[in-house]
Amino acid sequence: MSGKASRIVILLGPPGAGKGTQAKLVAEATNLRHISSGDLFRHHLSQGTPLGKKANEFMSKGFLVPDDVTINMVLEEMRKAGAASGLMLDGFPRNLTQAQRLDAALDQQGQAVDSALLMTLPVDELVKRLSGRLVCRQCKATYNSVTAPSKKPGLCDACGGQLYQRDDDKPESVRTRLKVYESETRPLVDYYRRQGKLTEVDAAGSVEDVQRRLLRTLDSFRKTQSRAPSR
Repeated sequence: MSGKASRIVILLGPPGAGKGTQAKLVAEATNLRHISSGDLFRHHLSQGTPLGKKANEFMSKGFLVPDDVTINMVLEEMRKAGAASGLMLDGFPRNLTQAQRLDAALDQQGQAVDSALLMTLPVDELVKRLSGRLVCRQCKATYNSVTAPSKKPGLCDACGGQLYQRDDDKPESVRTRLKVYESETRPLVDYYRRQGKLTEVDAAGSVEDVQRRLLRTLDSFRKTQSRAPSR
């Protein structure tokens, strides 16, 4: 990567924890460059870039995108960021292989991940949030009966279309998705915990409450690292 980001923060959390929302807010509040793997995928797919075409080869067949494709997308974006004041990675790394590859790439530049924040929430609350998603049959706008309801129950604010629940948002499907997440990310969580870089942050409460907790945690990391001997 050309130039060095002064700080690299990873935000982890299960579906429904509010990770995407908090990543944007916290990155803006701390002057970190927000890099979302989900946004990157959408950009590369919509623009038909070489990496986007490679990813689509797998997605169109219902397969998971290989780690190499995902890793290259993120590393390319980190190179573009250059000597930013800092980076917040959202949705990446997603598994142990990606974390190890990221560390290897950073090590070549004399850098390392500074901290990993894990947003936590009880499974029942995650199920409640995720199974509240509703989609408009006409314009495909999304709502959430728990966190972002439409003004008129069952009807889309934008076009007045009927809202419905997708099969993969039903409680039994949501619990299966959460079990898959847990099995994939547990080794990743343990990896950063062994490095002394992981802190769990309670994701319950309002958006503002969670943001304050995340900012306090990052500030605590920064103060601790500023007192530690330089590497």
